[in-house]
Amino acid sequence: MSLYRPQVVACELPANSHLHGRVLPPDFLDCYSVCSDATPRRAAEIITDFPGWARFLLLIRRVVTVPFGLSNDGPEAPDKLGPFPVELETNSEIIAGFNDRHLDFRVSVVSQNDRVSLATWVHPHNFGGRLYLKAILPFHILIARNALRRVAAQQR
Repeated sequence: MSLYRPQVVACELPANSHLHGRVLPPDFLDCYSVCSDATPRRAAEIITDFPGWARFLLLIRRVVTVPFGLSNDGPEAPDKLGPFPVELETNSEIIAGFNDRHLDFRVSVVSQNDRVSLATWVHPHNFGGRLYLKAILPFHILIARNALRRVAAQQR
């Protein structure tokens, strides 16, 4: 059993990220990074291959949000990462996500200089979107940091 624990750090959104064009002052944006030379696509595949405990949290989300008509599987798309349609892919970044009734969100995975960054942008539409964001934020942080640890572990 390895005791290696990759160092996931909070960071600024990479300067070359295409998410910069979306972010407005009331929006939520966070970004974490870890040492890894994974491509954006490979890192995103690892990130969206949720461990059992995160799948369980998503199941709870599904049960709670169905009465409100929120999307759980995302819209149909020719290219998806988990439930998230891919919106943009370059050599250094992949962006996926969609617009829902309560909020718009995108995740960005940037790979550059032997680091992978995972950013999440959320634009709430209404009180329900802001309430939802506040409720899921602690779980989002756990899932994001765990996802980057798994990305780094794939490199060892």
